[in-house]
Amino acid sequence: MSSWRSLVLRIGEKCAEYGGNADYKDQLETCFGVVRRELLHSGEDILSFLLQCAEQLPHKIPLYGTLVGLLNLEDEDFVRRIVENTHDNLQVALDTGDNNRVRILMRFLTVLMCSKVLQASSLIVLFETLLSSAATTVDEDKGNPSWQACADFYITSILSCLPWGGAELVEQIPEEIDRVMVGIQAYMSIRRHVSDAGCSPFEFIDDTSQTDGGKDFVEDLWSRIQDLSDKGWKLDSVPRPHLSFEPQLVAGKSHDIGPLNCPELPDPPASFTGIAYGKQKHEAELKYPHRIRRLNIFPASKTEDVQPIDRFVVEEYLLDVLFFLNGCRKECAASMVGLPVSFRYEYLMAETIFSQILLLPEPPFKPIYYTLVIMDLCKALPGAFPAVVAGAVRSLFDKIADLDMECRTRLILWFSHHLSNFQFIWPWEEWAYVLDLPKWAPQRVFVQEVLEREVRLSYWEKIKQSIESAPALEELLPPKGTTNFRYSAEDEDQTEHGLSSELNVMVKERVTSRDIISWIEDQVLPSHGLEVTLRVVVQTLLNIGSKSFTHLITVLERYGQVIARICSDQDKQVMLISEVSSFWKNSAQMTALSIDRMMGYRLISNVLRNAVSKTFSRITDLRKEIASLKKSVQSVTEAASKAQAELDDAKSKPTLALVDGEPVLAENPVKMKRLNSKVEKTKEEEVSTRDSLEAKEALFARAVDEIEALFLFLYKSFSNVLAAPLQETEGSLHLSGKADEMAIDPEDTSTMELDKEGEISEKSHSNGGKTTKGYNVGEKEQWCLSTLGYVKALTRQYASEIWPLVEKLDAEVLTEDVHVLLRKAVYSGLGRPTDF
Repeated sequence: MSSWRSLVLRIGEKCAEYGGNADYKDQLETCFGVVRRELLHSGEDILSFLLQCAEQLPHKIPLYGTLVGLLNLEDEDFVRRIVENTHDNLQVALDTGDNNRVRILMRFLTVLMCSKVLQASSLIVLFETLLSSAATTVDEDKGNPSWQACADFYITSILSCLPWGGAELVEQIPEEIDRVMVGIQAYMSIRRHVSDAGCSPFEFIDDTSQTDGGKDFVEDLWSRIQDLSDKGWKLDSVPRPHLSFEPQLVAGKSHDIGPLNCPELPDPPASFTGIAYGKQKHEAELKYPHRIRRLNIFPASKTEDVQPIDRFVVEEYLLDVLFFLNGCRKECAASMVGLPVSFRYEYLMAETIFSQILLLPEPPFKPIYYTLVIMDLCKALPGAFPAVVAGAVRSLFDKIADLDMECRTRLILWFSHHLSNFQFIWPWEEWAYVLDLPKWAPQRVFVQEVLEREVRLSYWEKIKQSIESAPALEELLPPKGTTNFRYSAEDEDQTEHGLSSELNVMVKERVTSRDIISWIEDQVLPSHGLEVTLRVVVQTLLNIGSKSFTHLITVLERYGQVIARICSDQDKQVMLISEVSSFWKNSAQMTALSIDRMMGYRLISNVLRNAVSKTFSRITDLRKEIASLKKSVQSVTEAASKAQAELDDAKSKPTLALVDGEPVLAENPVKMKRLNSKVEKTKEEEVSTRDSLEAKEALFARAVDEIEALFLFLYKSFSNVLAAPLQETEGSLHLSGKADEMAIDPEDTSTMELDKEGEISEKSHSNGGKTTKGYNVGEKEQWCLSTLGYVKALTRQYASEIWPLVEKLDAEVLTEDVHVLLRKAVYSGLGRPTDF
């Protein structure tokens, strides 16, 4: 890497604010000197590289803004192009809905204003453009309030710039920034408060008991900015390197930027019903999702020195690093532990990462990424971060009964994987009490499922050894992964034993599937019936394939046809699944793998969860293919029209040719042949592409019908299964006779406290369940709560496919007869408004 690139990329990494001891002023002067000398020869490269660094290393934006300010003193035209490119990139980001880029480029423009590169009034015009669009959007008469998510994004983009430039705006143009603040206050007065219940990590929490005093994210950020304004715009989390160069920077020319246009939003629905509003609201929230849902895992004493606005800024830094450095593990960890702040933030860092792991409806990246980040941070800060992570786990464990079902699963997967990277070391004696809890108690289930996952990641004896401080927990370990072969003992049914031995010999002698099928149909089925035949064949073949996963694959490839012939319909496939479960009853992992492989070889129709997943994936793929084909149709249609126009033009303008020495008008036969051929080819391509599009649209329509029928069947099944248990537990699952509230802890369930690290919180539920007025949730009640939690999680996961069939769901399933708690779970998963 050239020296100037290295200096620009690494700027600030050795200064005190970034975890080192070097003076950032010296680094900026050195970098500026080298870059200035290279401008003449590498101006275009420097311009693009600077913009790339500002966008992808946004925690260094104050340094890059100051560097650009210094360059402005040497080459105003070069810096003008930087400003213009930033403006153009921002417009593209707005048009394409690239939210992260919008936010970062607005921050960069704010910092350029601080360095006297951009006129402060230009920034105000940008703010007011977004503010005007946001206010119009939420206006019930002029706009489309169902797209408030977009309006909120514009407002938070403005507010998030102010920690980086609020002081300069107040100093340079106080009246203009006051006008923006008044406009935001007006917007806050007409927007709807956003309930986060459907995507909160914690189940069944009243809006009034949410974190941050019951405020939603926009209300909370607005209050933090107001607090910052009241304190004179002073904060500790944003470095201000431009102040060291202010006497020089004021001599530079401040540039202007042109206007920006906010993209048009969809028209409001013709009939503004709750369902119509909800559909568009869901679409808007998919396009403008939340970056974070805060988890207040630790007690206030751990972060009491951090001001409200500083917490927001550090969260922004951390989320930016996680987003832009997701492919560079070491760089990511190094940047996270070297943020430009003057206070300790390990606890805040842990809360932010866990908020991403548990972010609903889904995190920005796969869970493994966050596992690696936490692992690298534990290695980078061995004296501090491992204890912080352990404290976070304990605190989340204390509140596991309130955690969303999907979040519980994610936490289990992360924790077991995390422990596998640290020799499975954990003080299990702290949690040994879970053995005294009921079977379905969330804390007991959590420990059991973590241990099961650990066995999958290692081996049974190793995990048993890891819990030697709490040997009683061996009860929660899965059985050793041994087979349960029905015909291993001599005292089993001699007839079936003999048939199994005969089949075993045939397989070892490589008898073909056709011959084995003939043996079954001629000798076994007529004499012993289907049940015995299926049991003998499945048990024997699974036993032969039990040595390894490779052995299983080989057996299924060679003799899958035998199983397919016996299990020809759904009822027989259910018997097959039962037999597989019996054979591998000591290994949930091998049961899952065997059934999954059998589905892959189409020996078993996709089980429910797999069917939904595969149908959803097929619909997603078809949507992408159809969108691509529509673009292709447009392209080939334009090409065909152009070719036809060229042909028509050639026919209307014949060229001069010599005939018997005399000039006459005539067509050029070679040219005409080429143009005719081009027209025919483009038309054929157009017809072919349109045919492909029609075929894909037909497949898509069929897949949509399939998933509609599947979801209706699924929710009817949920309703039928839950009807009796919910009726039986009617009094236990409600508070004070209210039919629309799930029983919850009267204490603030959204704020988790860790009284002493390493100790169980006094608020920890004694039975791992919810407690209200002395009532302890029993096993049946806990089963109902868990099942409703899964209904909510499934609904949220596939909300995009469920919203189009909401009317049918209401008419056929969520009728007045259905239990209110089931309806509430589905509504919550959809984020469906109930105030229409």
